[in-house]
Amino acid sequence: MAMGTSGPAYADDTRGNGGTTGGTQPDQDSGANSGGGTIGAHIRISQSKTGSSGSSSNATSSNANWQPPVCWYEPMYTPEEYEKFIKDAYGGAQEPAADYAKKRDEQKYHKGDDGLWWQVKFRNDNYTTACPVTTDNWEIFVPPADPQPDPNKLTPEILSELAYNSTKLPTPPVLLSPSADRLIVNLGTRVKFAGDFDRVWTTASIDYKGVAMAATTVATPVALRVDAGTADADPQTCTYDLVKGDGGYTVDSKDAGCNVTYRRSSGTGTYPFKASITWKVTWTDSADPDGPARQPALPDGLSTFEQNVTVKEIQSVNR
Repeated sequence: MAMGTSGPAYADDTRGNGGTTGGTQPDQDSGANSGGGTIGAHIRISQSKTGSSGSSSNATSSNANWQPPVCWYEPMYTPEEYEKFIKDAYGGAQEPAADYAKKRDEQKYHKGDDGLWWQVKFRNDNYTTACPVTTDNWEIFVPPADPQPDPNKLTPEILSELAYNSTKLPTPPVLLSPSADRLIVNLGTRVKFAGDFDRVWTTASIDYKGVAMAATTVATPVALRVDAGTADADPQTCTYDLVKGDGGYTVDSKDAGCNVTYRRSSGTGTYPFKASITWKVTWTDSADPDGPARQPALPDGLSTFEQNVTVKEIQSVNR
């Protein structure tokens, strides 16, 4: 039976996240790479800087059905270490923990065999989503040549998904003309955009007890989409390709075939104008962002900025 919102009452209360804070996001700084964080027990996250100005936020998947891994098996113990862990954690435990410990003792902890015990770890510690790991297999023994890898065993693909979920992307620095508080009914809204950022990459890696692997996701900005925030606009949305220059990526919709035109004033209120960058995301099975792209593909990422705009009528006088 797959684990739901809670696990069995084992003696070791850190088995879910290895005693670390799950889902830690990388810190941002002004250097070439951010400070990084950890996920699970030994997975390290590091990210390139997102730009010298402006805000950033966690990447949002363009595929609403995409979800990062909830849990996975991660290398933790040699057979000797595992024996000590089980005896320390389960000594005097009641059922079902006592039966679990007995099962491992009967296996003699695989002492004398080449390999490691891998333990289930979680992306975060709120346990609100089911983990597809059975409660009688919180640890699995993995030999150097694994004949039948468990589908939840940590792989570069799983690392790529964890890197994707940890990615921070800069929000669009959009300027409107007329300004956001002075938009006018039936007058096209010019959108200007200049971003002093380039592609963003995030690496998730592990190097523990001889198990070393990494995956790097690379997010490249490709388009800017704006949404008027109301059906009383024609068109309601416009999408512009981003053009990369010496100073970063730019858009100027002055001569574009698409400019949002409001057909009704916002009255005493406002409209929620949204600007979103679409990022093409690829991944490679190393810490090198220039490594060859691997499959399966990851969904596009989105970073969004929302601002309230005021749209007014211009009164004309007929003589």
